[in-house]
Amino acid sequence: MAKRLAPIGVLILLVTFAASAGDIARFVNLGFSPDSRYFMFGQYGILEKASTPWADVSIVDVKANAFVPRGIHKVSSSRQLDPGSDAIGAVFDALEESRVQVAQHRIHHLLTGRMLYILVDGTPAPDTVDFRDFQTGRSYDVTLTQSPAAGEAGASYSLAISVTEKDGKVRAYKAGDPSLRRPGVKAYHMKEILLAPDGASLVFLIQKEEQDSRGNNIRYMVETAGIN
Repeated sequence: MAKRLAPIGVLILLVTFAASAGDIARFVNLGFSPDSRYFMFGQYGILEKASTPWADVSIVDVKANAFVPRGIHKVSSSRQLDPGSDAIGAVFDALEESRVQVAQHRIHHLLTGRMLYILVDGTPAPDTVDFRDFQTGRSYDVTLTQSPAAGEAGASYSLAISVTEKDGKVRAYKAGDPSLRRPGVKAYHMKEILLAPDGASLVFLIQKEEQDSRGNNIRYMVETAGIN
C-alpha cells in the first residue's frame, strides 16, 4: 500500500525500469472532445538499433473503453536521426494522417483533463496507489493486479478502483481484462491517472514493458472507467 502523502493536488510517485537496449516511447496527451466522450493520445520514439523515428496516435471512446473505428494511425520513417534528435515530428505526421478522425470526434488538443496521479523515473512502481483529489474531496484507491507472462503469451492485468466521495459513500469499479494476454508484454505499470474534463470518467495510462530481440521496450496504452 502506498503511503498517504502530504496534501498536494497531484500525487507523485517514482519508478525505475531496467531498460537494457530496446527503446522507450514518450507519451503525448492529445486531448478530449468537449463532451469528454473521446480521448486522443500518442506515443513516439526512435528505434534503438536503426535510429529511425516512429509514432502512433489513437482515439479512444471513453464510455466504451475501446478504440473508435479507424482511430489508430501509425507512421515510421527510414530516415536516420542524428544523435540527440527528437522524434516528435513523427507525431505531427501521424496527426496529419488522422485529421479526418480528429475533426469527426471533435478532439480539442487543449482539453487534456486534470492529472490526479503521475509516475516518474525513480523507485519501483507500486501495485496499489491511494490519494485524494482536493478539488472534489474524493479519495481514490487503485490496485493493479497482473499475471506474469507464460511462455509466448504475455502478461495480463486488471484494475480495481475504489472511489470514496466527500460524503463518505464508497463506489467500486473495474477496468482491464485479466484474461487478455498481450504477446511480448512482460509487465504493466500505472503511469498516469487523468480525470476527464467533465469529471465523470478516469483515464489510466498504462505503461507496458515489452521484450523483443532488441531488449526491453516501453510502450503505452489506456484504460477508461466511468465514475458517475
